[in-house]
Amino acid sequence: MDGPIVGAGPAGDVARSRRVATIYDVARAADVSHQTVSRLLKGGSGIRPENRARIEQALRELDYRPNLAARSLATNRSRRIGALVYELQEVGPSKIVQAASDSAREAGYLLDIVSLDPEDERAIAEAVALLAQQDFAGILAFAPTDRLNEVMASSKFRVPIYVETESDDLLPGRNTSLNGHALGLVTDHLLELGHSRLFHVAGPRAWLSARNRTAAYHRALEAHGLESVGTLNGDWSAASGYRAGLEIPLDRGVTAVVASNDQMALGVLRALSERGIAVPQDVSVVGFDDIPESAYFDPPLTTVRLDFRCQGRSALKKLLTLIGDTDALPEPVTVLPELVVRSSSSPAAGG
Repeated sequence: MDGPIVGAGPAGDVARSRRVATIYDVARAADVSHQTVSRLLKGGSGIRPENRARIEQALRELDYRPNLAARSLATNRSRRIGALVYELQEVGPSKIVQAASDSAREAGYLLDIVSLDPEDERAIAEAVALLAQQDFAGILAFAPTDRLNEVMASSKFRVPIYVETESDDLLPGRNTSLNGHALGLVTDHLLELGHSRLFHVAGPRAWLSARNRTAAYHRALEAHGLESVGTLNGDWSAASGYRAGLEIPLDRGVTAVVASNDQMALGVLRALSERGIAVPQDVSVVGFDDIPESAYFDPPLTTVRLDFRCQGRSALKKLLTLIGDTDALPEPVTVLPELVVRSSSSPAAGG
């Protein structure tokens, strides 16, 4: 008995319809050469607008996906990028890494993620060793702490590496970082509302972003001839903000609290409520990051918004430049931090 004829009948139609589209299919649908399609996919210029429009339409209709394995064989170069990341449970880092991953895919690469605790020496050593053993086109390392920066600077890799870190605003001749600029916005907001007795719930000292935010807080106060009532360091978590909130010396006339991220601000709100302090009537509270939940805190939180996706895309673009794939992505546009005013801040009593 003869077996079934593969591809015949309705089942065969389904099989044929599921065939992966090639650049030749796209070229036929767009009525252009396959070289023109290839040039567009590589980010090349000089393609006539009408041809570009037809190619992009054909790519969508055919659901074209680049064959990374074939491209790697043709170019003798890996299309994988190793990414050293941290704190993916937090909003900022997760959005940055997601943007880097999306940008890598757009440029024809896959982002292999290795996550670690940036303050765990053993985890850092294991992650660096793992990255060094893999066949990557390049390595993208997000390094928020001094120790991780030191390890990356002293490690040797066979491929280009870009370390996405933050400049130290306390060093002479440095421009103010985005973190510093943003923290200055929320601090200035409180000062403009007449607050003069401010308290700071800072991030962990080993993190550059935390130090830059704290430096910006003090600069804003100094510009108005003021000093901070005090500072307590948390670990970015709501629990650490809560513990700090229980220790804030309210008897020293504190009228506003500047938290270095929204999660710690949430903990501060809970602690102040337990202490019988009304926000913002008695004490104003501001945060940092504008996480999705901050608009639903009680009260809704005044905070500052950073474009985390731009940071991730920019980091990936810089690595691709080191790799030599300069046209794979357009240059991202930097978006400045934005103050988001909600009802957790109000004029100081008697101000």
